[in-house]
Amino acid sequence: MTRPWLAQYPEGVPHDVAPERYRSLTALLEESFKQHARQPVCVCMESWMNYGELDELSAALGAWLQARGLVPGARVAVMLPNVPQFLIAMAAIVRAGYTVVNVNPLYTARELEHQLKDSGAQAIVILENFAHTLQEVIDQTSVEHVVVSGLGDQLGFWRGRWITFAVRHLARMVPAYKLPIDGPLGARTIVDFRQALARGADMHLKPGAQTLDSVAFLQYTGGTTGLSKGAVLTHRNIIAAILQAEAWFQPALRRVGDLRAVNGIAALPLYHIFALTLSLLTIRWGAHMTLVPNPRDVPRLVDTLKRRPFHLLPAVNTLFNALLQNPQFRQLDFSSLALSQAGGMAASEGTARQWKAVTGCTMVEGWGMSETCAIGTNNPVTAEHFSGTIGLPLPGIDIAIKDEEGRNLAPGEAGEICIKGPNVMTGYYNQAEETAQAFTSDGFMRTGDVGVMDAQGFTRIVDRKKDMILVSGFNVFPSELENVISLCPGVLECAAIGIADDKQGEAVKVFVVRSDPALREEDVTRYCEQNLTGYKRPKLIEFRDELPKSNVGKILRRALRTPAAH
Repeated sequence: MTRPWLAQYPEGVPHDVAPERYRSLTALLEESFKQHARQPVCVCMESWMNYGELDELSAALGAWLQARGLVPGARVAVMLPNVPQFLIAMAAIVRAGYTVVNVNPLYTARELEHQLKDSGAQAIVILENFAHTLQEVIDQTSVEHVVVSGLGDQLGFWRGRWITFAVRHLARMVPAYKLPIDGPLGARTIVDFRQALARGADMHLKPGAQTLDSVAFLQYTGGTTGLSKGAVLTHRNIIAAILQAEAWFQPALRRVGDLRAVNGIAALPLYHIFALTLSLLTIRWGAHMTLVPNPRDVPRLVDTLKRRPFHLLPAVNTLFNALLQNPQFRQLDFSSLALSQAGGMAASEGTARQWKAVTGCTMVEGWGMSETCAIGTNNPVTAEHFSGTIGLPLPGIDIAIKDEEGRNLAPGEAGEICIKGPNVMTGYYNQAEETAQAFTSDGFMRTGDVGVMDAQGFTRIVDRKKDMILVSGFNVFPSELENVISLCPGVLECAAIGIADDKQGEAVKVFVVRSDPALREEDVTRYCEQNLTGYKRPKLIEFRDELPKSNVGKILRRALRTPAAH
């Protein structure tokens, strides 16, 4: 197929990547640990960890896991926020020859039970704050080994103990649970995180017989269309994604010089594929990341940003928005900020304009999925202005716009965005039928996103298939409405859905969060009349104090479709 996007690549960006340069993700990690042993890998609440420590601690935990008798490829769940324990556990599981199953720490018991049962996880590393949820479901799962961590376990001897004490006894953020440390619970092993490290330090980590085709992660989808599914991501997939992101970001980071000096802000949760991939890229560079356990505490996040220069800030549109609304954020020194990477949800032009005005750095929007290791398309990092598109396919990736029968459509025609590349999953775990449906006969993965590619290779998403609103036979895409209405003065955030209508089949309803309390329905209506054709204009406008969002800040349209929302 022709690749018109290659002509648009910034100078120096390669057309392809070679994941074969590493025999496994383990090899990539261990290379970086050795080369950068004295360099800092992360800072969390002003407690630092270097690569040498990450090497030593992950080897200890990996050896402890191996001593449990887990077979190569066994699934080990991680249910942790953005704390150093996450990096230790992730690296330990990979190095020991097992598969990481990332779990959202805020899952309900029902959601946790599904993921543990579906993945067949035999072990879990979990923050004690969420152990009560595990207690509810553990008997229905195959989990045999539990490692329980306190929040401050890796935050220094005195400071860490104080943080754990404060979380347990002052903030009362650790609900009671019955998973006795080192006590019997059937045939299960329950152990404290620090104790597992201490015991593993006296053991030897045996190298795993991993290849590029071994499974590194089971990354579960958000489950917006039903029960979540585990995307099977191999060592090849993950390495390819790291190298693709590295190749694409290089032009923006050249001015930093030595990439080991890069400070990447890890405010998005590391269990999410967007942040996970960027954290692994940081490790490859020998750079360091600032771990932010709770990005919803915007004043504390701003205080963290204030402490030292930061170069890479990945975020979803809602987090960029939240930062812009904080007066202290606007006073920060942005001279070091080289890349503001938007992903995870559609970025709005209104937010992008404000971001550029405040920081001087262009918000660069990209697109990817759990199934593609968060990598797919991205706007050139050399861009001076927000484009409103999701950009160009990254090195080694092909994008095709296809119709329902899988035929390629011409530039300018709307169809399903389909993707092929070394970063694309091999399938859904234990879901042969779902996997077969996900791929076309010529090997492209169907994404479920509807888009249009122009003659230069830039793609614009017009929406998810299921979110499309049909008004009197006309297709209305919520993302278009939201992008337009976000530019209305006084609008902070908005979301559009379709509601039943006797005359039109469906009508448009828009939910608006105001930045200006004086904004009225008439103002929004007038703006829509000026900027949207008749059938796209909202029939109903509802003001809200906030919009429902996922734990990574993505606005949940499905939650707005409930009868109460109508």
